[in-house]
Amino acid sequence: MTGSDQRLSLDTRAARGLATTTKTPPQAREITPRWLLRMLPWVGVAAGTYRVNRRLTYPVGGGRVSFFTTGARLQVILPSLTELPLLHGLAGGEELDLLARAFRQREYGPGDTIARAGRPADEILLVARGKVAQLQPAGYGGHLARGTLADGDHAGGGLPGATWEFTLETRTPCTVLALPREELDALTARSPALRAQVERHRARLARPRNTLGEAAVAIAAGHRGEHPLPGTFVDYDPGPREYPMSLSQTVLRVHSRVADLYNQPMDQTEEQLRLTVEALRESQEHELVNNRDFGLLHNVDPRQRIYTRTGPPGPDDLDELLCRRKKSRFFLAHPQAIAAFHRQCSAGGVYLESVELHGARLTAWRGVPLLPCDKIPVTRQGTSTILVLRTGEDDQGVVGLRPAAVPDEREPGLSVRFTGIDPHGIASYLVSAYYSAAVLVPDALGALEHAEVAR
Repeated sequence: MTGSDQRLSLDTRAARGLATTTKTPPQAREITPRWLLRMLPWVGVAAGTYRVNRRLTYPVGGGRVSFFTTGARLQVILPSLTELPLLHGLAGGEELDLLARAFRQREYGPGDTIARAGRPADEILLVARGKVAQLQPAGYGGHLARGTLADGDHAGGGLPGATWEFTLETRTPCTVLALPREELDALTARSPALRAQVERHRARLARPRNTLGEAAVAIAAGHRGEHPLPGTFVDYDPGPREYPMSLSQTVLRVHSRVADLYNQPMDQTEEQLRLTVEALRESQEHELVNNRDFGLLHNVDPRQRIYTRTGPPGPDDLDELLCRRKKSRFFLAHPQAIAAFHRQCSAGGVYLESVELHGARLTAWRGVPLLPCDKIPVTRQGTSTILVLRTGEDDQGVVGLRPAAVPDEREPGLSVRFTGIDPHGIASYLVSAYYSAAVLVPDALGALEHAEVAR
């Protein structure tokens, strides 16, 4: 051994035989801040089902029509035609088929005018592709943009005497399906079922209601003397929506040998349960956003869905979301959507404020924080949705639902139940999380849809 190779002290590799290591608990990349679970007010449901009672609202349709494509031709999916106010409640498949075949496909370029305000509304229009702006003459010249139609939205009622309330002007290349009133009248004359449906629609329009579509409450105001007072009552929705508990479940298996012998310095069973509970909570937030029954993305009222003015989400778009409801508590958006909003603000020279929430600094717009949520999807086209919520039962907002109590509860709404040890010495634990969400009134939840986030 040469002098340069001779060691003067114990080698570190040899020393490790007498030493241990400082370990971290198991880490998981899946774990996110889960802002939605933290910010939703949770209601304890004692009976397993939560019923939302509302005032009677007259059904007027207002949803979106769906389409299927055959080459370059677009056709209406028959059941979705009942989303038109005129056809809401029509059950006849033959009548719907005749109406669907009567629509005529039209193509428009950007900046084309489809209809003008004040002209007779002598057709029903379905926007299959593209964006159409609703314009209204302004008091000092020019036009006011009052809304946007896209993706199955419709315009025109098809009834005699109606006029266009707005000028419809395309913002992108558009495909529109049109049903002229002459065609509708001809089909109505041949079909008793369709004729009865039109009469029911006219009767619905004649019922007294407030501006939100609820059955009106007759009130006298500003009168003098002994004016006869109106009699009234508040009618309730005869079919209130009920929300049953949904759940995420799994069975955790831990071998008894592992739990007995390898429990230092960390409890193996406890670490397994911790990571399993984290995965269940991630699944719970995903379901609260995306579930087709109670998920927030699928429960936005059609009148609370808006579109961006230029593509990426900008200050004007978020202002439009805020002005449609009172007491907005927070925005919920994919991190890419928040970054796209930052870029728009930077390009326009708009300074963004920030707020502190649960120890974190977050971007805010008009004092309303923008919370990141990677459970909101980004489409292949690079678009996403930004949600805004009013929350809490007292404010008729959005609430989270969970059981008031469950057996073997580990966390609120989550239970860990030991189910025994099998002949192989493996202990099993049933881990269950129960939850749902409810929108108490339609304007509690709004969405900015098809916001470009990848530009």
